[in-house]
Amino acid sequence: MQHVINDFSTMDAVQKLPIGIQDFESLRKDGYLYVDKTRLVYKLVNDGRYYFLSRPRRFGKSLLISTIKAYFQGKKELFKGLAIEQLEKDWTEHPVLHLDLNAEKYDTGSSLERKLDAQLKLWEMQYPTGFETYSHGIRFERVIEAAYKQTGQRVVVLVDEYDKPLLQAIGNEDLQEQFRGTLNGFYGALKSMDGCIKFAMLTGVTKFGKVSVFSDLNHLDDISMSLPYYDICGVTEEELLSCFLPSIKALAASQNQTAEEAIETLRIRYDGYHFLEDSKGVYNPFSLLNTLNKLKYGSYWFETGTPTYLVDLLQMHDYNLEQMSQVEADDETLNSVDANSTNPIPVIYQSGYLTIKDYDPEFSVYTLGFPNKEVEEGFTRFLLPCYTSVRKGQTAFDIKNFVMDVRNGNTEQFLKRLRSLFSDTPYELVKNLENHYQNVLWLLFKLLGFYVQAEYHTSEGRIDLVLQSPQYCYVMEFKLDGTAEEALAQIEDKHYTLPFDTTGRQVVRIGMNFDSKTRNIEKWVIG
Repeated sequence: MQHVINDFSTMDAVQKLPIGIQDFESLRKDGYLYVDKTRLVYKLVNDGRYYFLSRPRRFGKSLLISTIKAYFQGKKELFKGLAIEQLEKDWTEHPVLHLDLNAEKYDTGSSLERKLDAQLKLWEMQYPTGFETYSHGIRFERVIEAAYKQTGQRVVVLVDEYDKPLLQAIGNEDLQEQFRGTLNGFYGALKSMDGCIKFAMLTGVTKFGKVSVFSDLNHLDDISMSLPYYDICGVTEEELLSCFLPSIKALAASQNQTAEEAIETLRIRYDGYHFLEDSKGVYNPFSLLNTLNKLKYGSYWFETGTPTYLVDLLQMHDYNLEQMSQVEADDETLNSVDANSTNPIPVIYQSGYLTIKDYDPEFSVYTLGFPNKEVEEGFTRFLLPCYTSVRKGQTAFDIKNFVMDVRNGNTEQFLKRLRSLFSDTPYELVKNLENHYQNVLWLLFKLLGFYVQAEYHTSEGRIDLVLQSPQYCYVMEFKLDGTAEEALAQIEDKHYTLPFDTTGRQVVRIGMNFDSKTRNIEKWVIG
């Protein structure tokens, strides 16, 4: 992709980038760069009243909620120079009830109740009700009513990360049920107190459906896959070029790149999120801002921690990881998470590790895949220690050894490392041997593919694996409870090496057999 960039050599390369700043008021008062989303905020509050938005973690949901809060508090001065300044004429101040469920650990039923109780007490101090000893739901109803009567203005309710308790309880059905009951009763006030409410918005990573908190909130407008709001969080290509050119210039200089090369690298690493079919891509704002601030490309989103519930889901259902390269799903699957489902894909998609790549309108089927290089490499690297003996933090070191063996033609050493990888794998990680060894091989060769050319296919008459380095080409075939000789013979009989004989690389043929009793590589033969 070619980018046309106007000359900005005279522009100041120092920009105050809002790293970790989620409060709109402090961001604006302290002079940090703000990507203007206020036109969309104005559209939200004028086109509807009740909304839900799902976006991955650290994607700007909290800043959006904070922006809406400042708008409804009538803080016109904070919006000077922004789109909404020209659109809004009234700037009416409304009482705002803001609940943030993010900064808490929900490991017991009482932890959620304590959080809600603490928040209700703060609201009741501001808007006394006389119902302080009642249930959370009734107390919330009376706070909404009191705020409306006390101010004469209808109430705005903003809930940030509504699903945090439910996500932390994935795999614990009893705790899930307890949290659902608590939240159902609490959020029910949004429906029963409709006459007192001006606007309400819930945000989270996932949308839990069916017998869940949304069963009683059918009046919420889910804009997660809505075209007018696809870019309400995140950074578009146009916003990148209009807002961040000075920082891009500084990044390019530090990385010995042209500005165009830096933009292309940013696109490959951090762009590619599509929240509905045929929409433009969106950049991950957290990784983008950190890269421009530190003047160094990195996996910043992953450094903040990948949720363990994703790995728990994959292992709980013995999911075949190779399917993640190209997943097909329908609209119902993407739009709602069933806590008791055996399909981990909805949670993985809504958490931001998969995104929409294509759409078949005839059958209403979405094709999902990794959004960009940061997610693809980071998620794969993160998973490897969860399926093998590789310790967390050691992944890069182990991959380096594998890569150097492949590049240098150390075939025996490469295969010995592979056998060692399987021999130390804890027994409890292996539920289905064939699926397990396929998962480990997929993870390993997926990671190797970032450094050497790799092609991996299922065993359907095609080559199991091809690895190519500048000097060598490895053609590999695997058998389970067969023989290594049979695997090598298949390479010869089906002429698997023919496409690679004219590449100028030395072709190495490898037949390998896995033994279900030892749960390891029984033998390999090099031809």
